[in-house]
Amino acid sequence: MTDVVDSDELLRRIQRARAFAAREVQTWSRQGDAVREVAYEAVLRVLDEIVAPGRQAAK
Repeated sequence: MTDVVDSDELLRRIQRARAFAAREVQTWSRQGDAVREVAYEAVLRVLDEIVAPGRQAAK
């Protein structure tokens, strides 16, 4: 991937990825797949920290 993107586009992509991860957490939670649910929760926490640094309390 050699696309050069500005900061606004990068933020939009991160927000889309965050929305996808949030949906996947719900999907895997309903299906009872704890491993995938926890994996997507970790991705969600990382993306949250990128978008809003320091807003999430450390657990």
